[in-house]
Amino acid sequence: MAEPARRIDLLDTGPRFTADDAAALNARFAGVSTSEMLGVVLHEGLAGRIAAVSSFGAESAVLLHLLAAIDPAVPVLFLDTGKHFPETLAYRDELVARLGLTGLINLTPDAQVLAKRDENGLRWSYDPDGCCEIRKVVPLAGALTQFDATITGRKGFQSATRAGLPRFEIDTSDAAGRLKVNPLADWSSDQISAYFAATGLPAHPLVAEGYPSIGCMPCTSKVALGEDARAGRWRGWDKTECGIHVDGAASELPPGFDPAF
Repeated sequence: MAEPARRIDLLDTGPRFTADDAAALNARFAGVSTSEMLGVVLHEGLAGRIAAVSSFGAESAVLLHLLAAIDPAVPVLFLDTGKHFPETLAYRDELVARLGLTGLINLTPDAQVLAKRDENGLRWSYDPDGCCEIRKVVPLAGALTQFDATITGRKGFQSATRAGLPRFEIDTSDAAGRLKVNPLADWSSDQISAYFAATGLPAHPLVAEGYPSIGCMPCTSKVALGEDARAGRWRGWDKTECGIHVDGAASELPPGFDPAF
């Protein structure tokens, strides 16, 4: 039997969590409802300093609604890349107001880095990985130095690369041993739809136009019937993730890096 998950000591040095910690949490919360699991994790401090990472995309309202019901002040990190659809920014503001979220943190790319590495704003067209690194990976990695764990909205059904996603895992993007919590890992598309219907949550306006997965405007296209839900992301490129959920992403930050919130 797995050992009970430990409550993290915020004065610990070295890795915050281990694979054994993640396994213990998965065992402890096996069969436990999503809302109950989130409530215990947040109220008992099992994950230490924790923040949700939200794209305010097609299905984001479900996780945000669950969190708001438990703690509307939980930090919510949003990567304001400068390339979002206007509809996404409006949807963000609508959900924040409607759900009473008070911990929204907008993360923006460094202006000097943009001027040096993406002066004309077109890096997405020839180097999407580099564009994501500048506008998403590095800003998020800097912000996460302040946290021990993140809550994501990833779901196993979204793509083949996310199949079998556990509720708890270790973020392998650096050596910090940060915990990733995926509350909706085992939810189905039908469950997501049913939750929207039951709660009356507003849908992202682009969903009805054929965008089941929504990222930055230049790199998101409509999805045809029968295609993978994320088929419209970086269409034509051998790329399925922005980098913030990829092993080794932004493993090093400049010395003395101090993210400005």
